[in-house]
Amino acid sequence: MTDLAAVKRALAAQRIETPSWAFGNSGTRFKVFAQPGVPRSPEEKIADAATVHRFTGITPTVALHIPWDKVDDYRALAEYAASLGVGIGAINTNVFQDDDYKLGSVTNPDAGIRRKATDHLLEAVAVMDQTGSRDLKLWFSDGINYPGQDDLRNRQDRLAESLRETYDRLGEHQRILLEYKLFEPAFYATDIPDWGTSYAHCVELGDKATVCIDTGHHAPGTNIEFIVAFLLRQRKLGAFDFNSRFYADDDLMAGAADPFQLFRIMYEIVRGGALHPAYGINFMLDQCHNIEMKVPAIIRSVLNIQEATAKALLVDRAALTTAQAEGDVLEANAILMDAYNTDVRPLLGEVRADQGLDPDPVRAYRRSGYQEKITADRVGGEQAGWGA
Repeated sequence: MTDLAAVKRALAAQRIETPSWAFGNSGTRFKVFAQPGVPRSPEEKIADAATVHRFTGITPTVALHIPWDKVDDYRALAEYAASLGVGIGAINTNVFQDDDYKLGSVTNPDAGIRRKATDHLLEAVAVMDQTGSRDLKLWFSDGINYPGQDDLRNRQDRLAESLRETYDRLGEHQRILLEYKLFEPAFYATDIPDWGTSYAHCVELGDKATVCIDTGHHAPGTNIEFIVAFLLRQRKLGAFDFNSRFYADDDLMAGAADPFQLFRIMYEIVRGGALHPAYGINFMLDQCHNIEMKVPAIIRSVLNIQEATAKALLVDRAALTTAQAEGDVLEANAILMDAYNTDVRPLLGEVRADQGLDPDPVRAYRRSGYQEKITADRVGGEQAGWGA
């Protein structure tokens, strides 16, 4: 039997980090569709993130992206965030937009460009010092398009050298989250194409380097929950970038394309005892809302993750363990499916009501008038985000 009181406590303690860039204009490589009311500054992005937290109760931090969120005074920005009831989370770097990075950033054949890229990573650690952030999020678009374009092994050596210098600059309570991506913009070989490459570099670096799993960065059919289970066993899972994909790296709302996959991932988190914030996993969103309104889309993603988590918590693990030990394949699968097919929305409504929140955050947001207010107040000068 599942202890519903324990399930409610776990759900109330859950934490999800929102991304500043998801609140800004974004699009595909073909078109950015501007929306009214999108943030024009890092402060306005933080205000939107604080609004998401106000209605969901479990999103107390917002990730920044440098230089998209560059300001003169990061301590003041952190104080502003605190005044709205949220904190600054992971600091994300950007070594993929400058013309200099056409042939790579930290793996570029040009030592001067590698120096520029690594200096940016060190700059991001300095930002962390000022904001009190724990996590330095690294993703590299580095790779090559043609056989023979560059030496594959030398690029790994250059990558390791830059990561080592950055790692050695970290403070006592800071860490690296090393992301990966199967392809794009490099189509022949990407320098960190998969979780195994990220894992190998993190092991080489040390305890303060962990893997970030982006749920959109895998080959079709990849068993992501296996990756989760393996990295949990190795204590090397540091974060998620939650989003959905239909084809490649679509960055859609979490749980939109395959909610069953999200449930399976969250079950491995629950089974591994890794759900509570004290374990150290940063459950981040990384999304690109091209046609939908930004704030309600982020709220919906948070709710989708909550629902998957609630279902994972409802799995009768004692019965499942028995069925597995007895080799009862159908019963084991049925136990998992019983939990997945449970309508957990009433349960989550009770959890929110216990926290003094509206049981339906999406409808509460619509009634709040916040969307109308920012549409009226934020006129002109909208900042861009992903895909701009």
